[in-house]
Amino acid sequence: MRMKTPISPKGIFFDVDDTLYDHLAPFRDAVQEVARPDGAFPYEAAYHRMRYYSDKLSVELGGAGTAAYGEAVEDMRRRRFQYALAEFGIQLTLEEAEAIQQTYLDRQYNITMFEGARELLKKLADAGHVVGLITNGPAEHQMNKIAAMQLGDLIPEERLFVSGAVGWDKPDPRIFHHVNRLTGTVPEGSYYIGDSWRNDVVGALAAGWHVIWFNHRSVGPESEHQPQHTVTSYGELEGLLDEVIG
Repeated sequence: MRMKTPISPKGIFFDVDDTLYDHLAPFRDAVQEVARPDGAFPYEAAYHRMRYYSDKLSVELGGAGTAAYGEAVEDMRRRRFQYALAEFGIQLTLEEAEAIQQTYLDRQYNITMFEGARELLKKLADAGHVVGLITNGPAEHQMNKIAAMQLGDLIPEERLFVSGAVGWDKPDPRIFHHVNRLTGTVPEGSYYIGDSWRNDVVGALAAGWHVIWFNHRSVGPESEHQPQHTVTSYGELEGLLDEVIG
C-alpha cells in the first residue's frame, strides 16, 4: 500500500466508533450477557436505536461544553439502553441498565479494527497527509479506546480531537473549524470519514469539509444532505482516496 507524496497534503480525519472498529460487537455482547434475549433478537436494529438515543440525550444535556453534560453523562448512558431496548420488548430495571452499560464499556477496550483500517491510516500518514481523529464522548473514555487500538505510532496526540475535551460535539461545525485552526488545514482541503449521518455527514458538510460516508451497515440517509462520497469498506475507501487525493 504505497501512496506518492502529495503536492498539496490534505487533512484527512476519521471518526472512531463504528468507523475504525466494529461498535456493534460490544453492544451485542453486553445485551446477550445481561438481558439474554432470544436468538432472533435484532441486535443491529437495537444498536442503531441505542445510538439514536445516545445522540438525542446528549443534545438534551446541552453538549460537551456544559457542566451538566459531565454530571449527567452516566445517567444518559443508562437511559439510552432502557429506551432503545424497550422498543424491542425488553424492559430494563435501573440495575440491569447499569450492568449492560458497564459490560458495554468493558468490551469497548477489547477492540479489533476493521480490516484495512490501520494499513490505510499508515499509508496516508506516510504520504504526508495531516491524519487525525475527531470523536464524540468523554475525553478519558475515548482516549482509552484510541490507546487500545495502539494508534500512537500513526497519529500524534495533537491530532486527536475528543468532544469532551474540545467543548463541542459533532455535528456542531465549530469542532471541525477548531480542528482546522489547530492543524493548519482548511475546509476545502479537509476530508472526514465517518459512519454517523447525524454527527459525521451533517456536521462536516456544515463546516465546508468533503465528506466520505462510511456506510458499512447499508442504512438509508436521514436527511437531504449530500455527502460527496459513500463507501462500505476500507478497500473501497482506499481506492476512492487514491482517486480524489492522489
